[in-house]
Amino acid sequence: MSGRIVHGGGIGAAAALYGGHPGDWLDLSTGLNPCPPALPAIPDRIWHRLPEQDLLSETRHAARTFYGSGDILPLAVPGTQSVIQLLPRLADRGRRAAILSPTYGEYGRVLTSSGLAVDAVATLDDVDPRSGQVVVVNPNNPTGRLQAPGNLLSLADRLAGQGGFLVVDEAFGDCTPETSLAGAVATRPNLIVFRSFGKFFGLAGLRLGFVIAADDILERFADWLGPWAVSGPALSVATDLLSAEPQPLRRIISERRAGLGRVLADAGLNVEGGTSLFALVADPCAAELHAHLCRAHILTRKFDYAPTWLRFGLAPDAASDERLAAALATWSAR
Repeated sequence: MSGRIVHGGGIGAAAALYGGHPGDWLDLSTGLNPCPPALPAIPDRIWHRLPEQDLLSETRHAARTFYGSGDILPLAVPGTQSVIQLLPRLADRGRRAAILSPTYGEYGRVLTSSGLAVDAVATLDDVDPRSGQVVVVNPNNPTGRLQAPGNLLSLADRLAGQGGFLVVDEAFGDCTPETSLAGAVATRPNLIVFRSFGKFFGLAGLRLGFVIAADDILERFADWLGPWAVSGPALSVATDLLSAEPQPLRRIISERRAGLGRVLADAGLNVEGGTSLFALVADPCAAELHAHLCRAHILTRKFDYAPTWLRFGLAPDAASDERLAAALATWSAR
C-alpha cells in the first residue's frame, strides 16, 4: 500500500491519451456535486491579509452549526488528506491499526508507509478491540456501505477500554446527516470525525475539510499543521455557504443522482453500490467499458484492486446524462 494511488480526476492525462481538449470531456470520475452554488463575494481585505482569528472563528462556528457538533468547534484543515497524513502521529507504535476495507486507499497507504501494522477488516465485528487506531469511511467510498451510528459508537466504546481511537470519515455524509457521529464526539474523547467541504459543495479546488474531535486532539492537529493552514478566501467562502440552507443543494444532488441511476439502468449495468454522489458499477468488462467511454471523452473511475468495478460520478445536467446514455448505447450494441 506504500505506492502512489491513482485517484479520480486526471482529465488532462486522459485527453493526452485519448484525444480531445480537456474542457470538452465529461468528468464522472470524481464524487463531487457537479452543480456547485454560486460563489459568495470575497471582501478585498481577505485577499490582502493573512487569515485572521476572527475569520477562522466565524468559520468554525458556522461548521459547528452545519455539522451539528454541539460543544465541539470543528477545526478547519486544508483538505481531509492533510489530516490523513497526520494520523500516524496519533498512533501507538506498539499496536496495530485496522481499516474497514475496501475503502479510500490513502488510509492504508499512509498508515503502512509510516511503519504501522495495518489489518484490512471486512466487518466491524472483525476489528480487534486492542487496535490502537481504527478507520471507517461512512458512507464508504467506493462501495457506499453504510454503518449504523449505534454500531460505530459501540465500537468506539470497545476501543476506549484499550485506549484506542476510532476515526470516522464522513466525506460523503452531507446528504444523510442522520447517520453522522459529529454530535457524539463531545461524549467520546477517542472518536474523531472527518468532514469534507469540497464534495457536497462541489468546490474541491478550495482544499478544505474539518476535523471534529476532543479539544486536545484538535490542538495537536492544529499544531502539526502550523499557522495559517487554511487560506482566508477558503474560510470566507466556507463561512457563507455553511451558513446557508443546505436543502436546495441536497435536492439538486438527489435529482442528478436519479438521472444517473436511470441512465445506468437503461444501459443494463449492474449498480452494486454507491452514495448520493456516485454509483458503483460491477461488470466483468469494466476496464474495456472505461476505455470505451474514454474514447467518447467521458472519464469514469476504475480500480486496480477491483478490476470489475467502475465508479460513475454525477453529470451536471440532463444533456450530459444523454451524452453518457448515447456512449453506453454504443457499448451495449457491441
